[in-house]
This record gives sequence, structure tokens and C-alpha cells, in this order.
Amino acid sequence: MLGFPLQLEDTSAFKEWHTMSTIRTPFGFDSTAADVVAGVDLSGKRAIVTGGASGIGVETARALAAAGASVTIAARDPDAGARVAMSIDGDVCAARLDLLDRDSIDAFTDAWHEPLHILVNNAGVMALPELRLTPEGWETQFATNHLGHFALTLGLHESLAAAGDARVVSVSSAGHLGSPVVFDDLNYAFRAYDPWSAYGQSKTANVLLAVEITRRWADDGITANALMPGGIRTNLQRHITEEQLEALRARAGSQLKFKTVEQGAATSVLLATSPQLEGIGGRYFEDCNEAPTVTRREGSVGVAPYALDPANAERLWDVSVELLRATARRSELIA
Repeated sequence: MLGFPLQLEDTSAFKEWHTMSTIRTPFGFDSTAADVVAGVDLSGKRAIVTGGASGIGVETARALAAAGASVTIAARDPDAGARVAMSIDGDVCAARLDLLDRDSIDAFTDAWHEPLHILVNNAGVMALPELRLTPEGWETQFATNHLGHFALTLGLHESLAAAGDARVVSVSSAGHLGSPVVFDDLNYAFRAYDPWSAYGQSKTANVLLAVEITRRWADDGITANALMPGGIRTNLQRHITEEQLEALRARAGSQLKFKTVEQGAATSVLLATSPQLEGIGGRYFEDCNEAPTVTRREGSVGVAPYALDPANAERLWDVSVELLRATARRSELIA
């Protein structure tokens, strides 16, 4: 079952990280997952990739397995996950995980008893055309993209700590530039629902989770970073029409260029494996390099200050814990 660690004070490791310079790597827009993992040996290490049955999740799992990791594909459809696992050379298996189902998350974490070296929080939904609330009353994009992964990561904390040098990879998006986390109205009770602001809020939450994981869990050897994979046409965009896609291209101007899924998985794999990132966390990357902080939105490049703000990160953690606690209490009362 899920545990809720107590709040920790800033650690020396976090303070040391905070003063480090911008990370630049030899890789870029055109690099593939295979490129960034070349020469990396993950033998004896275990990895979980959520949403690993489609899109960039498949290529993320493939690259980690090619480097020698034992990979578990966590998928809502276990049959689809099993088919993908069988198509990848290496030690790859699949397990059911529905990020909107607390029982599914608990079953997954309760069944995991080994050290976990890499957790790639990759699964997600994008731009649901109308407001959808979960049975708990949560907006579905926030519930899936953030709260589900938050609950999963908390449930795997002991396994991540047991690894000694674990990395959490949080797949965010340039969509985070569309909205901060609106703490006073997470579920659109008072403001008009907009598919893109809801998506942006959830993607900002993905970045903030990486910031707070690194602060709270640094003494456990756990770091986390977030990323923008790039524009990739996958099943994630199933709710987006071609007209909407063209509008996004126009808004981003020449900055929006599409990648292959192999290129789209590169930044995730880099954060999971690169020796350059040993002990480094709480940062946001795009095109395999740390992104600049921008003070206003101009296209789709950079990271917003509110997504890296430590106070926002701590507040989101506390709010998320309370949301999970409240629903846990409610389900116990119902039972």
C-alpha cells in the first residue's frame, strides 16, 4: 500500500545541485534513443516504463533493454504490453497498471519487491476535448498525468531507495508553458474548462514532481528530472484533429518540428542513463540538453519559472498527499 513520507528539510545534496551549471551533452534534436544509450551498460539494473506499450514508451523500453536492463512495461492493457515485450530483444516483461485506478496502482507497487534503478513516468493523456472527472472528482488529465504517477512513485519509494542511485524520469511537455498548477481550482469547478490549459497544468505538475523528489529524497540517492520529448505523432494525440495540429504548428512557428518515435525517446533515455547526470536532478530538458528558463511564452522552447519553483513543488507534493489520503479514507469508509 502507499506510504506518505514526512516532510524533509533541504539537504546539502539539493543545495549543491541548485548551484550547478547548465547541462550540455553531445546529443541534440536528431539523436535517437539508441544513440544516447550507446556504450552504456545497464546490466543488473531494473527499470519500469509506464505507458511502455505505445509511442515513445516502446522505444524507451527497447533502448533500456538493449543496454542490458531488466525492463517492466507498465501498461493499462496488459495484452498490448505483453505483445510489445515479446517484440523487444532482452529481459522485458509486462504488467498491468491503470493510473486512474488506485487498486491497480497498489497492486503494482505491492507486487514489486526488488531494487528499482530507473522509473520512467511516461504514460499520459492529452487535450481531452471536454471536462471529465474521475470518481474522486479529479480532472482526468491532472489525475492521470500527475496524481497517478505521484501515487506510483510514492509506492515505489523503498525500492528506489534500495537501488542507491535511482533515477526518476518525468515525461512532461512544452505544453506546461500553457498553464501553471492552479492550486485554487485544480478540477475546473470555477473556471471554464480548456483542453490545453488542463494539459498544461498536468505537465507543469510533472516538472514540479521532479524538483521535489530530488529535494526530499536526495539522501536516498534518488534524483529526478523532467523533459519535453518533442513533437511526435503518436496515439497520445488521438483527441487532436488535424486542424488543431495545424493551429499548434502556426502558434509555435518554425520551432515546432516533428521527430520520429526513436528521436522522441532520446531525451527520456538520456535522463535515465547518461553518466553526465549522475547525482543531478530537479531539471528540465529538451532535445537532450537542459532547457533555458524563459520569462514569457514565445513558441514552444524553454521551461517556465513556475515549473521549477521550489515553493510550488513543495506545495504540490503536500496537496497531492492530501488528495490521496482523502480518497483512501473515503474508500475505507465505503468498504
